[in-house]
Amino acid sequence: MFKIRVVIRIGILYCVLFFLISFWYSSKIETNETNTIPKHRLAVIVPFRNRSSELEQFLPHMNAYLHVQAIDHIFMIINQSDTHRFNRAALINIGFIESRTVVDYIVMHDIDLLPLNYRELRYDYPEKGPVHLASPKYHPLYNYSTYVGGILMITCKDFERVNGMSPLYWGWGREDDNLYARMKLAGMKIYRPYNLSTNSSNTFTHIHDKHVHKRDYAKYGQQKVAGRKIYPEMGFNTTKYTIINKTIQKTKTGVEYNMLDVNIECNYNLTPWCDHRPTNISK
Repeated sequence: MFKIRVVIRIGILYCVLFFLISFWYSSKIETNETNTIPKHRLAVIVPFRNRSSELEQFLPHMNAYLHVQAIDHIFMIINQSDTHRFNRAALINIGFIESRTVVDYIVMHDIDLLPLNYRELRYDYPEKGPVHLASPKYHPLYNYSTYVGGILMITCKDFERVNGMSPLYWGWGREDDNLYARMKLAGMKIYRPYNLSTNSSNTFTHIHDKHVHKRDYAKYGQQKVAGRKIYPEMGFNTTKYTIINKTIQKTKTGVEYNMLDVNIECNYNLTPWCDHRPTNISK
């Protein structure tokens, strides 16, 4: 009888110890999981049209680059499906609108500019203010002081503060200059990388083929004059568009991305130059 009681007590003690150990272990796992949850999430927003070959280069490269830096990210490829002239700013606004519920910062990223210096050129959360990664000092082509194109990181809150980008720019150029003016008007300091071990020849690689993808430099009517105005009241809040198709796709190498086919609405009274009209080109 005594032996039976001892066995029962040992069994009860074993069960209690097993429960306590199990509880401690599961709590530790939960704590570790909590500690590894990323604090921030980045949306890589890529304005896109007819650049499939570049996309197959860009996505694997950037996915590997961001994984090395442990950056939690999603890819938002915003494809302009309409027949209007290309509107980079409107596409970036759309990418922001469609991703802001799941990320807290974005990077507007040209598809033909690939970073190479993964040790020093980082895509971390821009807590202090907008970060222009494609700094004039390191960009292979553009080196004027107010340049903020190519690759610019900004928090969702700061993007909202400046009302995003002006959707009035159709064709190539000037939308970045407008964004620079908006950020300065909002009192934002723009940060750039410095003291890198690389230079303008090896910080980035530029994969744009100007013979295959020609820039749309045409200026119609008052387009050049209107392009000098900021219109801060017009931005992502006035960007009108229709989503034609929204899918999750994978590259040939298995990189997952969001593809949004969109039609951008043109206000012909405000920007009659959203379509090509060769007889009205201003030099």
